[in-house]
Amino acid sequence: MNLFQLLFICTIGVALLYLGATLLVKGGVRIATALGVPPIIVGLTLVSFATSAPELVVSIDAAFKGIGDISLGNVMGSNICNIGLILGLTALVSPVKCEIKLLRFDAPFLLLSTILLAVFLMVNRGVNRPEAAILLVCFIIYTLVNLQDALKQKGSSKPQPQQKSDKKPLPMGLAILFVIGGVALLIGGARLFVNGSVEIARLFHVSDAVIGLTIVAIGTSLPELATSIVAAFKGENDIAVGNVIGSNIFNTLSILGLSPLVHPIKAEGIQSMDLAIMLLLTALMLHTMTSRKTVSRCEGALLLFIYTSYMVWLCCG
Repeated sequence: MNLFQLLFICTIGVALLYLGATLLVKGGVRIATALGVPPIIVGLTLVSFATSAPELVVSIDAAFKGIGDISLGNVMGSNICNIGLILGLTALVSPVKCEIKLLRFDAPFLLLSTILLAVFLMVNRGVNRPEAAILLVCFIIYTLVNLQDALKQKGSSKPQPQQKSDKKPLPMGLAILFVIGGVALLIGGARLFVNGSVEIARLFHVSDAVIGLTIVAIGTSLPELATSIVAAFKGENDIAVGNVIGSNIFNTLSILGLSPLVHPIKAEGIQSMDLAIMLLLTALMLHTMTSRKTVSRCEGALLLFIYTSYMVWLCCG
């Protein structure tokens, strides 16, 4: 196939990923709302996990094919993209206020998870099955803590009066169909996108690591970008910042906890700079959140500048 055919395949893949994630988020949020789950928990768990589904499918598919640089590069690139590009743009649209829960548990948990992953990568240039099991256990602990917190908030909160709205809520049966259809579209889109991206890399003699850190990472992060920007415009900061933090935790602990169990990941193409940028952006995000409990427009611009500079270095280095 020629370049235009491969680009068309990748475009179709991204479109399917975006549509699948949109259906998954819409159906999932409707189900969560019906269960009375608070918005911050929805952002940290359901929305972030749903919008990270493309990364999960892409990374597992790449692991099956033994393309460790794509699998790991996708996760690291998505984490960098979520903070530098998505949180940066979101803060530019509207300064992002952070809840105490994020500052006390979720953000520090993300930083520790990122450091743990960095240690694994520095030790053996990849993630083996025992290390994946450790990451997966951490993810289970994180999810259980959030579910327990959701139950506490639900039990202590007073029922709110129903507001009249012209929009009818999505029927529960249709919401479940949205979730099932979204997953199917994600799987199909991921396969098209990975296959097309790898073939393009072969044409231009670009390393799998760079493709994973750039094209694949940005493509699979489109659901997070759309969700956070829309949430920022609507003033739903809980969803916006919770989506970014929850997605990064999901990427680090769940995707790299599951993918290496399928096939141990070796990623010789990942460089020290990639690790350094991921750690820097995570630490910088935590610092800005804890110092002022807000990610301002200036801080969003700084995150965006670091991300853009990193992309230029990757593509031109």
